[in-house]
Amino acid sequence: MLMQEIKIPSGVKLELQNEGSEITISGKLGSTRKHVNTRLLSAELNGDTLSIKETKHKKLAKKSALAAQSLASEISRAVSGVEGGLEKHMRIVFAHFPMSMEIKDGKVMAKNVLGEKKPRVAKIVGATKVEIKGQEVMVKGVDPYDVGQTAANIHRLSFARRKDSRVFQDGIFYVAEE
Repeated sequence: MLMQEIKIPSGVKLELQNEGSEITISGKLGSTRKHVNTRLLSAELNGDTLSIKETKHKKLAKKSALAAQSLASEISRAVSGVEGGLEKHMRIVFAHFPMSMEIKDGKVMAKNVLGEKKPRVAKIVGATKVEIKGQEVMVKGVDPYDVGQTAANIHRLSFARRKDSRVFQDGIFYVAEE
């Protein structure tokens, strides 16, 4: 039986809840939760080390090994998120139609996308913060899933539907990730 171990840095607090089926990660910038599939994995907290053990069931061994690696990388990314935060920088680029964006009621609205009258709307996931300064869009948060999904929702806003993508290259694109 293999085991994944994650060393937890000082300043970050980990808690196991619901008999090890949920892990809460707290740091100076906030907290996030991760779900543990208890059919495939078990999680144990020993001091400042989190151990993720695979199932003993022979038929589920391969799936369990992959789930353990995936959960270990999710938790290590979440630990870095609650410690230092996560940011994705995006830029609004247009050649034909000047696009504008605004934030309203937990949603991002893009107006005049490819000349359309009706604004396109994207959902902000979780406790993610979105800042718009001119042509720059910054997506910030502590949970890697929420930040990534919000950035993907914003990126999908500007897809050119029923248009030639070689001509209409307007959009909201990723510039950098920190």
